[in-house]
Amino acid sequence: MSKYKDLTKLTTTYARRMNYLSNRIFGEVARPTNPQSMKVVKMFSQEPIHQRDYVVNWYPRHVETHLLAMKLREYGLFRDEHQDFKEEMKRLRALRGKAPPKKGEGKRAKK
Repeated sequence: MSKYKDLTKLTTTYARRMNYLSNRIFGEVARPTNPQSMKVVKMFSQEPIHQRDYVVNWYPRHVETHLLAMKLREYGLFRDEHQDFKEEMKRLRALRGKAPPKKGEGKRAKK
């Protein structure tokens, strides 16, 4: 292995070609580049930001949690006091006759 490393350091045409092919095969930058270009290469070789775990899972899953809570509420395993209050207010409003009319029983249907 050390022989190969010594060969790549040489500036002969053969050594340069072998180094170029080696870099191409192993996915490294084939031609010598300046540090600015290497920064771009490094940036593009990283995983995209929108696929990184810590970015994707940054915020809690509110929608899924809400749907799960509503399903558990239907089964009677979860108590949502605010939703209970809203339903009770709707029920009391209907008892007083203040609820919106059912479909087909509105003002225009009475004429």
